[in-house]
Amino acid sequence: MASLHSSSPSMPTSHFSSFVDIPVPSLPFLFSQRATWLYTTAALVGALLVLEQSIYRYKKKHLPGAAWTIPIIGKFADSMKPTMENYMAQWNSGELSAVSVFNIFIVMASSNHYSRKILNTPTHAEPCLVNSAKHILMPDNWVFLTGKEHIEYRRILNTLFTKKALSIYIGVQDAITRKHFHQWLADAAKDPSPKPIMMTARNLNMDASVRVFCGNHIPESGVVEISEKYWDITQALQLVNFPFAFPGTNVYKAIQARKAAFKWLEMAAAKAKIAIASGAQPHCMLDEWVQVLQDPTYKGRKDFSDREMAMVVFSFLFASQDAMSSGLIYGFQHLSDHPVILAKIREEQYRVRGNDTNKPITLEMLENMPYLKAFVKESLRVKPPVTMVPYRATKPFPLSDNYTAPAGSMVIPSFYNSLHDPEVFPDHDSLTPERWLDPNSPANANPKNYLCYATMNMALVLATASILMDWEHHQTAESDQVE
Repeated sequence: MASLHSSSPSMPTSHFSSFVDIPVPSLPFLFSQRATWLYTTAALVGALLVLEQSIYRYKKKHLPGAAWTIPIIGKFADSMKPTMENYMAQWNSGELSAVSVFNIFIVMASSNHYSRKILNTPTHAEPCLVNSAKHILMPDNWVFLTGKEHIEYRRILNTLFTKKALSIYIGVQDAITRKHFHQWLADAAKDPSPKPIMMTARNLNMDASVRVFCGNHIPESGVVEISEKYWDITQALQLVNFPFAFPGTNVYKAIQARKAAFKWLEMAAAKAKIAIASGAQPHCMLDEWVQVLQDPTYKGRKDFSDREMAMVVFSFLFASQDAMSSGLIYGFQHLSDHPVILAKIREEQYRVRGNDTNKPITLEMLENMPYLKAFVKESLRVKPPVTMVPYRATKPFPLSDNYTAPAGSMVIPSFYNSLHDPEVFPDHDSLTPERWLDPNSPANANPKNYLCYATMNMALVLATASILMDWEHHQTAESDQVE
């Protein structure tokens, strides 16, 4: 049996030496190569950061705002958890001020003059809401039109808000509002403990809005689906969101919600055309629109597709479930916190309605409720549900004699300062409806300062609530804070 051992003379020395001859980099060389790569990378990153700061300062020029922006993210942290205190500080820093978020350069306008200039210059700026808005609302939506095209489209839509049309809408709103109040009271009888009002008020607004716009052309299941799905759209239109529509993101969910809503809205437009063609009388906004288009005296565009009409309703719904809901919530809170004002509104309601609480409200009745209208205007002024509306500069925008906002930057008109101008609104933080009842008051003498709209629905809901219900505001530490 052979033993296992090695013998030096039999080793193939020539092969062994070939391995020995392979050059192996020394450790100092490896460290030097890595250091060169690190230095190069650091230099490139540093150059990019310097460029970022230089561009920011070049765009900012002399405007108030941070002298330097946080690299890449800018004021991202403030945008994730915005507060009224931070916004107020920005507005109060100057009539125009600058900020940057994720390299998006933003010019904030705090004065009435500059805010109105942005709102009234469609040749230089377009509404953009947030970066993902066009993906969600669709780029050909009328809200993104500019110039003469935008003005013409608004003129067409104004025909949907005549006194005749408003009378139809009020009847629908009154019926839906009473239905919800009946349910609210039934729920409170079962459980009288305090409940959050946000989604309760929002659901009322959505139900009333869908029925005003689409009538009975959408079944109850469709109204429920639109209301539920539209909340995903609200979440995706927050100021800061992941901008890409990857599955699971807010933007992706919003696009799916829009598709679901469009299924019902296009169907409603098609049914409205059939109904009016068969001789039916209008009972919603789509019906009214179709009838206007068929009027021989109408001289405007007539070729609106089901999809285009659905897009208009879709954009109207955004205001219904967002700004209008916020305004209504503040209205309930203000009346609860000011029982003397609520008592005056109730007295006016009983007088106008002839003490008949079951009498449906009409446009003529609303016109005879001056104190209610004054309260609604004042409630919206004290706590405006919309404090600013982002626009995008489509070209260099000369905002003042010595500052031009760069093309592509966001220009944001703010409303809060206009609505709290102490020269126009003395004791501006107090809720004083009477300031609107005096035709010679500073408030009425300066109508350009009042940048709030769409008050009719809020007035109708609160008018009917005042004679059908009592409610209390359960005070918490956060009650007076704006979220």
